[in-house]
Amino acid sequence: MLIEGHPSMELVFASANGQRGQTMRAGRREITFLGADEARLGDAALVFSALPHGASLEWVERSKKAGAKVVDLSSDLRIGNGHSGVPYGLTELRRKQITGAEVVANPGCYPTAILLALAPLLEAGVVEKGSTISASAASGVTGAGFTPRPDLLFAEISEDFRAYGVGNGHRHVAELHAMLIELGADQDLIFTPHLLPVARGILATIIVRLNHQLDAPLDLWREAYANEPFIELSETTPSLRDVVRRNVVKISAVNAANAKQPTLIVTSAIDNLTKGAAGQAVQNANLMLGFDEIAGLPL
Repeated sequence: MLIEGHPSMELVFASANGQRGQTMRAGRREITFLGADEARLGDAALVFSALPHGASLEWVERSKKAGAKVVDLSSDLRIGNGHSGVPYGLTELRRKQITGAEVVANPGCYPTAILLALAPLLEAGVVEKGSTISASAASGVTGAGFTPRPDLLFAEISEDFRAYGVGNGHRHVAELHAMLIELGADQDLIFTPHLLPVARGILATIIVRLNHQLDAPLDLWREAYANEPFIELSETTPSLRDVVRRNVVKISAVNAANAKQPTLIVTSAIDNLTKGAAGQAVQNANLMLGFDEIAGLPL
């Protein structure tokens, strides 16, 4: 648990209705889960809400009324989901809005991997106008959440690899499209998620048509993310082993051979549970509470 290793945060309570009364070990400490209605919201300076989509918003409001800041890990307050005015917690792109904020909407794991990889290209204006960006991303099974499901049993996923949410209707598409618009993009994005038979990690492969050839593609990311502690650039394609249990996104880019138009192949890897969820939530909380942004986070 990241909070147990944080130099400036201490856990006040942990709630989970489905595990009410159960105990888990976090480092050297045992934690007993409370029901949500037992949570002492007023005792906390900040609440991390990881309730299901559609259920979280009520508890965000309760936490605010109790005087706590909130990092919401559901989709309820994310960009593109019907709410406005709440900072979108893609930290490297929205640091000013997040710093000192009362509530922050933590991004989804897939959007974190894809948007951080795309932003420097879009901001530099090198993506062909009106073109289609294709993002294919594969996630470990922890991306599907904690609820038991037959299709996620070991016997069902082992020795297999499959796409899901095909048709560009995945719930993260609205978030991706809304952020692309904020970045000034007029391109379509087609997103296809895949399920990997591994526990954790996301690897995204993104195909982008350019308006001109880039001789040194990674220079765009080097300039955009100079001095960013959680962005790593690589001349070789990243793998999940490079990022698992680390709060980093590792990005590579290469010009596509044998293509009629200048085309870039961008790869991006994150740990879906760390940089894609809890780690980014702590990164945002650090900024909200005035702590060092890298405090308590594994590099």
